[in-house]
Amino acid sequence: MSDVMTASPTRFNVAPGPELRRWVLQGRDAALAAGAKAFGLSAVPEMLQAAQGANGTAVRLGPHELVFFVTPDKAATVTAAWTKGLKNIPSSLVEISDRQVAFDLVGQDVEEVLRNLSPLDFNIAAFPVGMATRTLLAKADGMLWRTGTDSFRLEVWGSFASYVTELLKKAAWDVRF
Repeated sequence: MSDVMTASPTRFNVAPGPELRRWVLQGRDAALAAGAKAFGLSAVPEMLQAAQGANGTAVRLGPHELVFFVTPDKAATVTAAWTKGLKNIPSSLVEISDRQVAFDLVGQDVEEVLRNLSPLDFNIAAFPVGMATRTLLAKADGMLWRTGTDSFRLEVWGSFASYVTELLKKAAWDVRF
């Protein structure tokens, strides 16, 4: 995927996110706690929050669901830790790396661009740094978390990547004019 600049870099920019391996863990509190611990976190993230650890990022999207993002060089270590930590704990751990792609959205107009595509309130007071959720971007399901004051990480299914890129371009254009 090539860089997609939709406005000046200070106003809004879309770029492919980093190469990551992704897993979804579903289970009760014991499974989430064991999964987070094996991942290197001291606790399970709060609902709709992202937590950064030494092995990557964990995002809690539901009461019984964590999504983990790991750099490829740490994937084997983390999966071995999960195998040991989740042994005998009812849970489901599924790798979804090939299903999704990441985009980094940055710039002063990022909230306004996202507002054109989703019904969520992206004002920093309502959607602070570290908050994460699922949302619809027009007709594409996406997972979004705020990584900084003027930046978000967007995850969508790979089959929607071109569609979402075009949506973001159009929304950025609409914001500019």
